[in-house]
Amino acid sequence: MLKRLFLSDYLVLWLCVVYFIALIPFTPGFASWSNLQTILAYLLPLLVVALGLTLVLIIGGIDLSVTSTIALASVVGGKIMSSEAGWLAGSAVAVPVGIAAMLLVGVMMGVVNGFAVTQCRIPAFIATLTTMMFVSGLAIWFTQSQKIGGLPAGFVALGQKLWLATAIAAGATWLAHYVLARTLFGRWLYAIGHNSRAALVSGIPVQRVAFAAYVLAGLFAGLSSILFTAGLETGNPEMARDNLLDVAGAVVIGGTSLYGGKGRIIGTVFGVLFLALVDNSLNLLGLNFYTVTMVKGGVILGAALLDALRNKLLIS
Repeated sequence: MLKRLFLSDYLVLWLCVVYFIALIPFTPGFASWSNLQTILAYLLPLLVVALGLTLVLIIGGIDLSVTSTIALASVVGGKIMSSEAGWLAGSAVAVPVGIAAMLLVGVMMGVVNGFAVTQCRIPAFIATLTTMMFVSGLAIWFTQSQKIGGLPAGFVALGQKLWLATAIAAGATWLAHYVLARTLFGRWLYAIGHNSRAALVSGIPVQRVAFAAYVLAGLFAGLSSILFTAGLETGNPEMARDNLLDVAGAVVIGGTSLYGGKGRIIGTVFGVLFLALVDNSLNLLGLNFYTVTMVKGGVILGAALLDALRNKLLIS
């Protein structure tokens, strides 16, 4: 029974329940309705970007640039929509054009990463690390390190109204789940992650599928930027700068293998929820930023070790 629980896809969900119940007596306000809303608002944009990263990890890749993409999309959208100095300030089409531009930024970053990895044969770690550094600098240069305020109320509602943000994140989650579980493309992703050479011999267009995975990761990052920017009511060139650890860690904690070929969207949901609970509880306990980061790093390291052990047990 213990082995079955250990190998279960719902292990992280049970850990969430145990952690939540165990922390209630020691963390004032942890189980309050207002705090649960805070946790939900925090995890929604992280979940959306984690969905795209899940697709990339399943093929055995990595995308370190997703949070930088969020920042660039945030300032591009802000520059278009801002009522203070926006390019379309006061226009009726400012919000739809701004949203489309933010999604387009995400797609373009996915195209750049996908081209570098599949056509230029640059290792994914190096390719996406380079784009992360370049795009982070570009976002800061683009705004001269200034935040962009004055975003339209119609756009801000996408993040401020929790039911609407939840609906957007739920729709993105369903779409990612459907792609992985119900489409030929999803089966191809798993096949590439298991053995890319065998997949190629089997007739799978490995390069095109991998390219599409990076484009989808960029698209989800752009959608995440919309939720981040609307929720904080500002375009920020440093948006989500400190969240890469959370995103990658949540995907790994959720059971997506670092070796490729294994992962489920429901696991990513559980992983994001677990890290959101950990982050929120540590902040309520009054721990400083560095301590919180160290604890989360330890949790993610433990998840990586757990992943390796689970793989070993499955093989045996």
